[in-house]
Amino acid sequence: MSAATAAPPTYVWEPTTDFLAAKYHLPRESIVRFDVNTSPIAPDLGAILGGAFDPPLNEYPPSDYAPLVAAAAQAYGARTDEILPTAGADEALDLIARASLREGSVAVVATPTYAMYRIVSEQRGATVIQVPRLGPEDDFRLDLDALAAAARTAQTVWLCEPNNPTGALEPPERIGRLLAMLESQADRDERELPLVVVDEAYAEFSGRTVLPLRRDYSRLVVVRTLSKAHALAGARVGFAVATPETLAPIVQFRPPASVGTVSAALATAALRRPELAAGNVARIADQRTRLQRDLASIGWRPYPSVGNFILIRFNSPAAAAGAAESLLRRGLVPRSFDTGHPLADCLRLTVRSAPENDRLIEAARGIPA
Repeated sequence: MSAATAAPPTYVWEPTTDFLAAKYHLPRESIVRFDVNTSPIAPDLGAILGGAFDPPLNEYPPSDYAPLVAAAAQAYGARTDEILPTAGADEALDLIARASLREGSVAVVATPTYAMYRIVSEQRGATVIQVPRLGPEDDFRLDLDALAAAARTAQTVWLCEPNNPTGALEPPERIGRLLAMLESQADRDERELPLVVVDEAYAEFSGRTVLPLRRDYSRLVVVRTLSKAHALAGARVGFAVATPETLAPIVQFRPPASVGTVSAALATAALRRPELAAGNVARIADQRTRLQRDLASIGWRPYPSVGNFILIRFNSPAAAAGAAESLLRRGLVPRSFDTGHPLADCLRLTVRSAPENDRLIEAARGIPA
């Protein structure tokens, strides 16, 4: 099949809860999603939202999303002209790819990581260079030299910090080193700086951000979301944060009113109440520590994580697949990885509520690592 007629790559969605309940002959309410990295507790809408919508729901939201942008600028320490609201972080990734990549472009991805970086790049016709992270003994850190070498001909570099699915955090100063390397390299080669996209979907859990680096590296774009720490995955609100000059070509691809009035109102209110997200982060961090400890005590091997999930390594891909099937039969849904994936011998588990984590730990006692 020629490149002109090949089907574009697509994201493979997780099976629905209804599908899994039917497949494993379980009550729907018994299914617990340990696979999608969402919050175990829904937000208290009464605590963050009251009154009528403005504008009313029969009208489109204002094109500037002024209250939402102001709230995000305050939360992220940015100016309002550095904030682009999007329908979740995934729309931000798509808009960035549309603006920076085309047929014949080169994109660099530090792997293993979130699959959408490769997908949105290949959908634009770009060649994707996958640069492996260092191994687990090095906490899956970025290979800075390999990334810089691969980026020599690239238009876009995609990073996820903290990284999904490994849970590892790259210290911001190492990201700063990479940006300095790319800048020096571009000066020597007399070529344009590559766009560097840092997806910080889990930044609230780590307490670290590379946002200040955009002052020194003009081509840095930071992507944020309200899906994780703010527990608003269903609202689909995210942001691209960058200097106005870097945002300008991305804004050109933004569809009108992609963030609905209800979602914008929820997100604005949530950003104005940062203590709610902080409380959610603290609860999840406590459960993450407990889940790692208890799973390790029964022989499972969790890696360190600063996200709302943990990565577990098994003795082999077959052992990981067997563990996944055993959990599924109990209504507990892990994130598994296909044969050939560098993490095929691993499962990723979302940190959920104490009772749900109790079920997972109890089930794990009978599953060999």
